[in-house]
Amino acid sequence: MTGGAQVHQIDLLCLACGGQCLFDPRAQELTCHSCGTYRPLSSDGDARAADEFPYDPDRPEAEQPAFQGEQIHKCQTCGGEVVFAGPSLSDRCAYCDGPVVRGTEQSAFETMAVIPFARTHEDAARGIAAWIKGRIAAPDDLKDIASQGRLAPIYVPFWTFDSQEAVEYWATYVVGSGKHRRTRETTGKMRITFDDLLVPASPHVTPLIRDGILHDFDPSRLRAYQPGFIAGFAAERHHMTVDEGLRANADDKDLLIRNRIIRKVDKRGTEVQRYRTDTTGIHYRRILLPVWILHYSYGGRAKKIVVSGIDGRTYGERPFSRSKLAAYAFAVTVLTVLVGLVWGAVAVM
Repeated sequence: MTGGAQVHQIDLLCLACGGQCLFDPRAQELTCHSCGTYRPLSSDGDARAADEFPYDPDRPEAEQPAFQGEQIHKCQTCGGEVVFAGPSLSDRCAYCDGPVVRGTEQSAFETMAVIPFARTHEDAARGIAAWIKGRIAAPDDLKDIASQGRLAPIYVPFWTFDSQEAVEYWATYVVGSGKHRRTRETTGKMRITFDDLLVPASPHVTPLIRDGILHDFDPSRLRAYQPGFIAGFAAERHHMTVDEGLRANADDKDLLIRNRIIRKVDKRGTEVQRYRTDTTGIHYRRILLPVWILHYSYGGRAKKIVVSGIDGRTYGERPFSRSKLAAYAFAVTVLTVLVGLVWGAVAVM
């Protein structure tokens, strides 16, 4: 065990009995697994969570990864690498439910801030049950089958990016209608400021996981990273360079810029033909955000339901009941016919 890992373990020991402490989402403190004693986590450094670091595209090699001295487990199925502060509480991958094994220590980038879990296992289970109950076309046995799945917590890696964009654009819009419909061209310049643009920092963060956390992100809730926050939870480490993170965000950023241009032109049928942008003032943070992921299988197909560890917002994959869909379609058809008959009778009168 490295010196860094030894420090982590000492920080997680109970001051009363020397037992192992785990993070309690409700108390937002460490709780001894043996005697129940609470150990507060220091908030002295939380102001650092707001710190953002400048990035110079001309010097992409300036930041180098380092050995973190943490216990690493690698998934044998999807290749995801997670760390545990304290004992490993699971031998399954939170992302895909595949088996994980102790891996060889590798270098990684330092996590700068984290939003700790605020929802417990019980909270997530209740949220999933309520979400399933609200799926009106779901099979009747979905609740029972999903309850047999595995619900796993994980801190997933994200970036926050700031930048200034000086944009020059060329667009078209439509005037008139029918025979008088014409396409006009327009061009212009604008400045766009991106502040705390949230970007997944791992290929394992699927759109489902991203959407499950995206709407709940509030930068003011970030706290300076310390191992106590992930005690009892898994966390995927940061492996992407800043340049890789910016390239991973290129498509989303392109869509955002195009939408801003469309709003700027504010004409009917606006289409952005092309644009160019000069990007300056890039700042970033590497952060961890909490999610619960339920893995279950229905009809031989693996599915997931994701619960935000911040406020419990729930998203998921679910099967549909063919009989219910047929019944709903029949009901809509009957209702449409009845409305038509009533409307016809009123018209005759």
